[in-house]
Amino acid sequence: MRAVFGAALLASVGACGALGRDFKEPLVTFQDGRITGLGLTGGSLEVVLGVYNPNGYKLDGSRLTYSILVDSVKFGDGEYNSPFQVQKGETTTVRLPLSFSYAGVGNAGRQLMNTGSVEYRVQGAITFGTPIGSFTRPYDQRGRFSTLSGNR
Repeated sequence: MRAVFGAALLASVGACGALGRDFKEPLVTFQDGRITGLGLTGGSLEVVLGVYNPNGYKLDGSRLTYSILVDSVKFGDGEYNSPFQVQKGETTTVRLPLSFSYAGVGNAGRQLMNTGSVEYRVQGAITFGTPIGSFTRPYDQRGRFSTLSGNR
């Protein structure tokens, strides 16, 4: 009986170890930004991020922090603390609130008006649960956002 229990324990520990070695980092991408309100000193928008899970099992997200930079100028940041799931091999859309001031928009706003696009960077950390425990991993993505064609 002890030998059977020991073999089962060894097999489960080996499976968890293999799962840990095979873990692939989720990919967080900026998908869109939509203005939700404007005021005298600034406004608010909804930032849409895509979270892609390249693993063979679902991820249970519990927290996502984010910071948006436009042309290397910090545009805004925040955190999302509502649970979300990302199924294996799929992308889940997460909508995040972001407040901004007109002073922070400055040159990026002018560039967007003149050329129709801006360079951006989205970075932060994502906390998620897996079959082998909870992990927090950083993410950092750069790209160009165009009002005509979206994210590139």
